[in-house]
Amino acid sequence: MCNELDVDKKQLEELSEFLKALSGETRQQILMVFACSADERTVNEIAEQLGIGQSTASENLTALRKTGILQSRREGKTVYYRPNRSRALFLVDELRRYLETCCPDHPE
Repeated sequence: MCNELDVDKKQLEELSEFLKALSGETRQQILMVFACSADERTVNEIAEQLGIGQSTASENLTALRKTGILQSRREGKTVYYRPNRSRALFLVDELRRYLETCCPDHPE
């Protein structure tokens, strides 16, 4: 590896998890729900809106929350999810920086 590659193992793991979270079609659909309105949503609201099972919605929401793309809060037995724009933009910027480092422009 070249000396200019200053991305550590933890950063690579975060980027890998971020890309995995974005790669699922259901997860992309969930993010589109929040794109239409950044209001908080419950698992049941997401499941109903997308026509998927509650367990499928919950599993995908958990994956998005673990990467930090979504945040959650509990109120009694109900968990509310909302987008975490600053974390998502940070990860996009980290990915851009990584790609610029590992894939520099070369004259043809």
